[in-house]
Amino acid sequence: MRPYSEDLRERVIAACAEDGRSVGAVAAQFRVSVSFVHKLRRRQRTTGSLAALPHRGGPAPLLDAAARAALAACVARQPDATLDELRSQLAAGGAPAAGRTTVWQALQTLDLRRKKRASTPPSATPTG
Repeated sequence: MRPYSEDLRERVIAACAEDGRSVGAVAAQFRVSVSFVHKLRRRQRTTGSLAALPHRGGPAPLLDAAARAALAACVARQPDATLDELRSQLAAGGAPAAGRTTVWQALQTLDLRRKKRASTPPSATPTG
């Protein structure tokens, strides 16, 4: 989610400065939440700035570099392994217990495609 623009922040604070305007009325006028207006006014009082805080990056990945390297080795050994098989191989190697989604996201991060066995024989007709 992107932060609100500086222009909107300035207009909200200017509207709050008008006499007789409630926080709820300002929030309704600009279609923002009441808590946003409260937080914006508090930030202006404490820091003097209306700028948005920088993005903090989110939580750290569960599988560290060593676990991702082990995952890549597992896929190299057995390219048609299912996500559950990869999870069990990682757990046997000492990596933290990870869910299917975590393993799938780590595969995407490593840009590894799980190569499944072909379910049908190749076509005898040449493509060309």
